[in-house]
Amino acid sequence: MTGSHAVTWAVEESGGYETAWIDIDGSTLRARGRVVGTVPEPYWITYELDTAEDFVTRRLLATADTASGTVELELCRALDGRWTVNGAPAPDLDGALDCDLGLSPLTNTMPVLRHALQRRPGERDFLMAWIQVPGLVVRPNRQTYTHLGAQRVRYASGTYRADLTLDADGLVVTYPGLAQRM
Repeated sequence: MTGSHAVTWAVEESGGYETAWIDIDGSTLRARGRVVGTVPEPYWITYELDTAEDFVTRRLLATADTASGTVELELCRALDGRWTVNGAPAPDLDGALDCDLGLSPLTNTMPVLRHALQRRPGERDFLMAWIQVPGLVVRPNRQTYTHLGAQRVRYASGTYRADLTLDADGLVVTYPGLAQRM
C-alpha cells in the first residue's frame, strides 16, 4: 500500500476539525496534521507522526495551544520497545506499539493496517500510548480492534465501543459519535 492522502474530518466530540496529510509507503506511515477543537476548551494542536516498519510508532511531536498557554509533547518509541515522554523514560508504556492521539481518527489507522483488519477476519488487543487532549498527557490504554466485514472494524476500550467504517487504504471514514470524513 502506497500513496499520499489529504484528509479532513469533522470531529463531533471536540466540536472541531482535523486535517492530516498522510504518506503511506509500504508498511510505514508519515503524517502531519492540524486539529482545532472547542471542547473541553478551545484548542489548536499541530502534530507530526512517523512510524517504523509494520506501522509501529517511532515518534509523535505535538504542540497544543489553549488560552492558558502552550504544551509540547515528544513521544518516542525506541527499537527495543521502550518509550520516552519529553525525554523521560515511560516504562508503563513499554510493550505498546502505537500512540493514540485522543479524538483523532488518524491514529486508529496503524493497528488496523498492521493486521489488515479492514480486509480480513481477526481480533487484536493492544496496549496504546494514549494522549489526552488538549493537555497532551500520555497514559497507557488497552484497546481491542475487531474485523466486522469489508472495511468495517470495531474499536473497544473498557466499556466504550464504536464500529468504524474505513476506506480501502485503512483510513477512517466514519467513527460514530466522534468523527466523520468530509
